[in-house]
Amino acid sequence: MGRCYLFGLFLLLGLLRAGQGLQNVTAQLFGAEAFGTLAAFGDFNADKQTDLFVVRGGNELLIFLADQKEPYFKPKVNLSMKSYEVITSVVPGDYDGDSQMDVLLTTQPQNHVTDELSVIIFWGRNQTLDSNRKTVLNKTFHDEPLVMDFNGDLIPDIFGVTNDSDGPQILIGRNLSWHPAVDTKSKMYIPHSHAFIDLNSDFTADLFLTTLSSSQQIQFETWVNKDGNFSQVGDIKQKPEDVMVVGQSVFADFDGDGQTEHLLPACADAACQKSAIYLSKPGLNQWIPVLQDFRSKDTLWGFVPYKSNQSSTELSIPITLHIGDYNMDGYPDALAILRNTSGSNQQAFLLENVPCNNASCRSIHRMFKVYWELYDLNQIKDAVVATFFDIYEDGILDIIILSKGYFNKDFAIHTLKNNFEADAYFVKVIVLSGLCSNDCPSKVTPFGVNQPGPYIMYTTVDANGYLKNGSAGQLSQSAHFSLQLPYNVLGLGRSANFLDHLCVGIPRPVGEKSVRKQEWTAIIPNSQLIVIPYPHNVPRSWSAKLYLTPSNIVLLTAIALIGVCVFILAIIGILHWQEKKADDREKRQEAHRFHFDAM
Repeated sequence: MGRCYLFGLFLLLGLLRAGQGLQNVTAQLFGAEAFGTLAAFGDFNADKQTDLFVVRGGNELLIFLADQKEPYFKPKVNLSMKSYEVITSVVPGDYDGDSQMDVLLTTQPQNHVTDELSVIIFWGRNQTLDSNRKTVLNKTFHDEPLVMDFNGDLIPDIFGVTNDSDGPQILIGRNLSWHPAVDTKSKMYIPHSHAFIDLNSDFTADLFLTTLSSSQQIQFETWVNKDGNFSQVGDIKQKPEDVMVVGQSVFADFDGDGQTEHLLPACADAACQKSAIYLSKPGLNQWIPVLQDFRSKDTLWGFVPYKSNQSSTELSIPITLHIGDYNMDGYPDALAILRNTSGSNQQAFLLENVPCNNASCRSIHRMFKVYWELYDLNQIKDAVVATFFDIYEDGILDIIILSKGYFNKDFAIHTLKNNFEADAYFVKVIVLSGLCSNDCPSKVTPFGVNQPGPYIMYTTVDANGYLKNGSAGQLSQSAHFSLQLPYNVLGLGRSANFLDHLCVGIPRPVGEKSVRKQEWTAIIPNSQLIVIPYPHNVPRSWSAKLYLTPSNIVLLTAIALIGVCVFILAIIGILHWQEKKADDREKRQEAHRFHFDAM
């Protein structure tokens, strides 16, 4: 009987897990409001739930606040620009250091009279935005700026090339003063993929630049933060030799060694008939292909080339990978937009990080594999953007896709719930500004501020007893639909072990030689860790608030256990009923025998 019960438990678990896949939940999340251009993420009202920043009609910004009732995202905050202005990017952040979220917009004239971008900062107060409380910067930018923490005060600064300078400048947050940034002789490439992320494993964010050589070839420069100053190190890295079209650089701990790798989507021809993804490890001027096979059956796919000259009704997005660990195995996966090379279809695909199976990637032991057949993902045609997002705040990364075809020329928004690998574990980390702790101005809660630059790394032991590392940078990029989340979800695989070590580092100011980092031990898996680095220069005083998210396997096991209990109770009930019938039959026979003897 025990074996039967055990079999029933595993059968129920198997049936519950058989439904793995992607589930379209757009109606539950947005109702009839599922249209517009998703531009950014951020916890605007500081309720520990991530909100969505959506642009509609080119000149209207709506903030969809997370709610507990359907539809789970509702447009609550609205900003409208002038009719001749087009919003090109949105970057939430605390630009004046009051621990309340402000919103930076870049705009461009609708008729494209000029390619210069104007920057407007709307100042947040009491979790609202007032169209009259804003600052229009007195300089325009050649390209969308990079939001970073240049001077290590944990107030975002604005980096880019302006209309009155050939070299990059930095607008320091809070006092909004202009300064020269780095002394590079190269011209910035447009559209750039600059990044603010630790590239030498010292827990201090460095500066990565996409530039042009004197021969107009794309190249990459690394400026390391030394004592709070950025200094160029190593040789300038050139693009792969056989590449003609270069996409946006992205950064991830691709092979799970605790170091940040540089990933580059690219094409060997102008039409992207032959596409590939390359990887470069820190300190090595070598490109390793991690995906070259873009053929599905008889169909050849490739990246969608960027078109710089667009009319006001069109939006061209650079070739971009959006990174996230969708199956929580500890190795980051990616989402990419690919086009049938015959031009008949364009859609989003999931790229899974798997063990290497060819000689070209053997040195890093990992590669990407394309999931060509994912039903709900394949149903969305004419996709233009695909990114990860934790819809239900449960540590499982779901998918948001923008596609063409909405009736008023806005994009349609699609949301797909991720049901993959429900028995894997994770840790979700968000690092705040640490400008205040419990004594914030206006008694605000300091949970709602996007902070660029912090770096996170963990060490644990996997299910086989081997040491495992993982790392990630927070909000390392902000331009050209990078759509990075204000937190990091780090997969731990199927090992339920505690994290032995979790280290967090923040940028350092000029003249600061010591690294500002703190370490926590024995972190519980499936937890969200909110780190408040206050005060900045005393890491041992930093606090970490831990919120536990029970694993889905606990729920599945409970359901299976309840099912087995119901099954056992049913058997007991049947046996009890049969025994009662037998007793009744015996009583009748006994009664009949008594009357017979009496006669």
